[in-house]
Amino acid sequence: MKIKKILNNNAVVANDLGEEKIVMGSGIAFQKGKNDIIDPSLIEKVFIMEDPDQYGHLQEMLRTLPEEEIAASEQIISYAEHELEVTFNEHVHIALTDHLSFALERINKGTMIQNTLLDEIRILYPKEFQIGLHAKSIIRKTLQIDIPEDEVGYIAMHIHTAWKNAGVRGASAEMAAMIRDIAEGVEEAAGITLERSSANYERLVTQLENTLRSDETGKLLSELNPEIVRIAKERYAQAYLQAKEIGDQVEEDYGYTLIDSQLVFIAMEINRISTRSKDGNKL
Repeated sequence: MKIKKILNNNAVVANDLGEEKIVMGSGIAFQKGKNDIIDPSLIEKVFIMEDPDQYGHLQEMLRTLPEEEIAASEQIISYAEHELEVTFNEHVHIALTDHLSFALERINKGTMIQNTLLDEIRILYPKEFQIGLHAKSIIRKTLQIDIPEDEVGYIAMHIHTAWKNAGVRGASAEMAAMIRDIAEGVEEAAGITLERSSANYERLVTQLENTLRSDETGKLLSELNPEIVRIAKERYAQAYLQAKEIGDQVEEDYGYTLIDSQLVFIAMEINRISTRSKDGNKL
């Protein structure tokens, strides 16, 4: 494998028996030049041109972004792959590094962007969020920059998306936003606002995720028996009407139609939270 073009000290475009590849590794281009042989022991990652646009973007990114930022991003990705026991496709190397570069630029300028899904990300994607917290320590150690938890949440979402693209099923960012909006609707119907760090809010979000989850064919994984739905609609009539109002708003905002079984689940959560609040239980 020979060097065709040096992108930075840790990345080169290589010619491997006539096939062009991007090869990365610490110091792989140190004191090297065009047509020099690459030391196989220094190779850490190899990217093959499958999508020309992404391949070109990756080349440009490796050539122009600060090497220490790229190294930090690669360290985060490697840690995530190890923790999740998965190999991500090349897109995450572009997406996360791009995001990290813009985020660090914003932070250096004193511009902060609030992550409105932070609480839901923490609950729905606990593994990815822990990886985000580890990323925070990597960035602090390697770049001497302390990123806020909002950015931890964004990193967690990038890792979640990469994990999902690698074949692991999970809620999308849009689903997380929909769950947040339904949870807020439940709170409004119950007449109480739950503490975002509380076990009750975590239970609500988890219950809503289970209510919305479906298999590869779109079939719901938690669908109630029709007779149970009928009884529950009668028993929780007021809460069911409130759940239908939430469902109408969800359909308007997301184009997603909640079926009776899901509306009953939501009605039961409204009733549970409302009843506990009236009984004086801490929520």
